[in-house]
Amino acid sequence: MPENNQSSASAGGGRFQPGERVTSLGAAPDTPHIEFTDVIKRFGDNTVLNDLNFTVAQGERVTLIGPSGSGKTTILRLVMTLEELTGGYIHVGGNPLQYEQSGGRRVRISDKRRRQTTQDIGMVFQHFNLFPNMTVRENIIEAPIHVMGLSKDEASSQAAELLEKVGLSDKQDARPSQLSGGQQQRVAIARALAMDPEVLLLDEVTSALDPELVGEVLGVLKDIASETDISMLIVTHEMQFANDVSDRVMMFDEGSIVEEGAPAKIFSDPSSQRTQDFLRAVL
Repeated sequence: MPENNQSSASAGGGRFQPGERVTSLGAAPDTPHIEFTDVIKRFGDNTVLNDLNFTVAQGERVTLIGPSGSGKTTILRLVMTLEELTGGYIHVGGNPLQYEQSGGRRVRISDKRRRQTTQDIGMVFQHFNLFPNMTVRENIIEAPIHVMGLSKDEASSQAAELLEKVGLSDKQDARPSQLSGGQQQRVAIARALAMDPEVLLLDEVTSALDPELVGEVLGVLKDIASETDISMLIVTHEMQFANDVSDRVMMFDEGSIVEEGAPAKIFSDPSSQRTQDFLRAVL
């Protein structure tokens, strides 16, 4: 959280645990957890995002919808620092991700500061990205050991808990190639949660799955949304899922926000003709 370097595990924060949804870790209610300010992203001559401004509050679940190519995944990749900002600023927990203002100039921050902030961000990709040469358990414990400094026993115990939560306790010694797509994606979710993130980015996590496997993954994500205070930025074409888990839905087109609001408003009474046309096509 802003100005708080204590891990959320020790503070009782984002960890995926059964029971009541946990409370915010002391952040002021009006302090943005994620903040985009005048963000520009270009790939060559193609401007994907132009002057983008929005915020996500602590514990808020915000879903980005819109046609392919509208900039939604680029937003997630910028938060994960997998892409370079062309212009503007992104802050997470009050900390700059790539650039900050210093002496009236836009200055790149150090790699050390960037890593300190991104350690609190988890991302689940549409294509799983599991290490094929490792078992399920090894995939989950790798980063907690080498990045967070957990012992192998601590990381393994945590991995066992997370695999139980995602319904894969009997698969910890399996290789990714021995799992279905839905099972692999649930492992990927467990791996992201093992880093005890305060922000979770979900990029079309069901788009690579056979239709009959989508429900098992969405069920796990609904549990995370209801039982933790993790802030989420979600890109999905699963409109029912977006309606069920989101506090706010943002409709994107050509790198800009067309409209935003509560799911009930966006899905039942959208104001923009562009949103109406999009929803008519996907629904």
